[in-house]
Amino acid sequence: MSDLISRPKPSYVTVESRGQAQRLDNYLFNLLKGVPKSYVYKIIRKGEVRLDKKRVSVDCRLETGQILRLPPIHVSENSRLNPDQPINALQHSPAKANALQSAILYEDNDLLVINKPAGFAVHGGSGIKLGVIETLRKARPKEDYLELVHRLDRETSGCLLLAKKPSILKALQAQMPYDGENPMEKTYQALLMGKVKNQFTVDLPLLKQQLQNNERMVKVDKRGKPSTTRYRLLSQYRHASLVAIQLLTGRTHQIRVHSKELGHPVAGDEKYGDKDFNQQVKQLGLRRMFLHAFSLEFTHPKTRKRMYHEAPLDAELKYVLEKL
Repeated sequence: MSDLISRPKPSYVTVESRGQAQRLDNYLFNLLKGVPKSYVYKIIRKGEVRLDKKRVSVDCRLETGQILRLPPIHVSENSRLNPDQPINALQHSPAKANALQSAILYEDNDLLVINKPAGFAVHGGSGIKLGVIETLRKARPKEDYLELVHRLDRETSGCLLLAKKPSILKALQAQMPYDGENPMEKTYQALLMGKVKNQFTVDLPLLKQQLQNNERMVKVDKRGKPSTTRYRLLSQYRHASLVAIQLLTGRTHQIRVHSKELGHPVAGDEKYGDKDFNQQVKQLGLRRMFLHAFSLEFTHPKTRKRMYHEAPLDAELKYVLEKL
């Protein structure tokens, strides 16, 4: 790919079979190895990347045979990463690959479910050289294909599903949105500020905004996408509530923004949370956001059996509940 990177003129690339159903940004990360991810996001955002002659968003899903137009790529040698560099040399924590391997909840020839630790971004970008998907690809070089089926925020822990084949990826993503036929069911557990009702549903549109520093912010806005979240009380504490949350739509930061709008933000949420409440739970030992993807249920594309996987709360979250 070095010839492609150094070309001073636009380049045209036909999407290969392994790119079927991949997100555009992930496909370009593999295609343009060594180009900083911030640069890739920049050329997509500015409309310099075209798919079949049309502007495209970073989360667009590709199809085999489509034509990608790439602008001239200008990257200095010093800013490039060596794709053959050992994984540990690209990590702040040498144990990251081992931690992810030990977090596997289920695996077969078609898919993989892991209990993603909090603090692990699912993919690289915005100053993160390697996320979960890049780390696992490096650690498992014999895998021909490995792709995220869905995402979790960096601060969120719990069940994360990956596909080992393009056909499996497409079939699993067809089970989303979560109110269709044989839907994927994702249940989270979160600690919220204050006391909440036993059971309720939030239905508020969410609008995603991209800030200049490439940070994403989401707000309730009538111009946004329809978004529905169901809450169920699990345990009531003096100043907080442990709840189970089910998503009926899969919007960015959906749980965090809906909870904030209710006046019950998620504990430890530095972006949308309450500073005083965050300080209180920090004194109880919480050093992260209390949002955990507790369970995941879906239909296996090959066997057609319903699969259920559960990721128990980690020791830190259990300790905070005990202190409460």
